[in-house]
Amino acid sequence: QVQLVESGGGLVQAGGSLSLSCAASGRTFSRYAMAWFRQAPGKEREIVAAISWDSRLKFYTDSVKGRFTISRDNAKDTVYLLMNSLKPEDTAVYHCSAPSDKSMYGHPWYRTNYAYWGQGTQVTVSS
Repeated sequence: QVQLVESGGGLVQAGGSLSLSCAASGRTFSRYAMAWFRQAPGKEREIVAAISWDSRLKFYTDSVKGRFTISRDNAKDTVYLLMNSLKPEDTAVYHCSAPSDKSMYGHPWYRTNYAYWGQGTQVTVSS
């Protein structure tokens, strides 16, 4: 069973930075893409960033391009999300996610079934 544990959220002023981490366990981390999602109150969950198993492919939703960076360390079974120039509209619960077991070496976002979820970490950006 895949387990994902996020850390690093908190309260920050607009323009500030935060770094999120997600430690994975339960299967061979290096064979799977990973992603970060977020959900703000009253809004649907959206994908924020995704990264392929080998870090060659990265995806960012338009609203975070140029501000957020996704990365991974396969030796540490951990995926990261560095968030710079934060805005109040970035306020949300951020979840890391891993695809289903059938998605080994799969594409990080095209028709990817993200099936495993962490408990989430709150990011609050004050204006």
